[in-house]
Amino acid sequence: MWRVFRHQGWHSLDLVTVVILFAATFALTWPAWIDIVTIAIRDEENSHILLVLPIALWLFWLRRGRVRQCRIQHRWAGPVICAAGLGLSAFGWSTGVDAAWHGGAVVALIGAVTSVSGVEYFWRFAPVVMLLAFLVPVPGVLRQTIALPLQTISAQCTQFLLDLIGVLADRSGNLIIVDGMPVAVAEACNGLRMVFALLLVTYAFAFSIPMVNGVRLLLLLASPVVAIVANVTRLVPTVLAYTTLDMSSAEFLHDLGGWLMLGIAFIALLGIEHVLRWALIPTQRFTLAQRSA
Repeated sequence: MWRVFRHQGWHSLDLVTVVILFAATFALTWPAWIDIVTIAIRDEENSHILLVLPIALWLFWLRRGRVRQCRIQHRWAGPVICAAGLGLSAFGWSTGVDAAWHGGAVVALIGAVTSVSGVEYFWRFAPVVMLLAFLVPVPGVLRQTIALPLQTISAQCTQFLLDLIGVLADRSGNLIIVDGMPVAVAEACNGLRMVFALLLVTYAFAFSIPMVNGVRLLLLLASPVVAIVANVTRLVPTVLAYTTLDMSSAEFLHDLGGWLMLGIAFIALLGIEHVLRWALIPTQRFTLAQRSA
């Protein structure tokens, strides 16, 4: 891989410069990165952050051939991006706006690398760069804005499905009442945790193959809806388990459903892509010719 970089004008000094700038910028924004990692580990609704770097490396590896199309360009854009990121991070720290504090740290590191590589690498590897936005923890205000409607929608849809299968259920707010036993659709069960994880996985899938940008956008827009559907599908047997089984068994099914619904939702997104191909709607930028039997 290093041979390819050298062919495009990279020298050992450039690599050393990237490492020094990256380390210096990282040191300046160290508290923000510590906070990001702490949130990712402790907050389950932001645990998708732990997947960002492995997926970013995967997407970069798939696009490694683009290095041959880029020339190293030392221009002013990189230092400007880095300075803007540091300024944004400092502003977020001083004003208590965590999204700016964290986001500025991410932008600063991107600027540090761009200062040596040039903006051509930035554009050629744009899907990798945009993916880094997932490193910013979801702000609390945004999370609450999304979580409360999700709880209500999940409770309403769960009651509807229970009635549909012949189980008499009443609803009071976010409480589902079956045979006089209330089961709360709590914040942990509203599906928010899966929305961002599924959005990240969908992003990785959409940019891992040469897919048409319109289809990529459709899959990304559909992922929150699919997440809600998968979550409601999980809630129906969970409510029945809490009203018919002992607490330990119900808790086991609850946790098992939490693991399974992400896979079910991703399979549903794959199904959308297959339906589009079945309908002869182009989904990929090129199609391999198939030899007829």
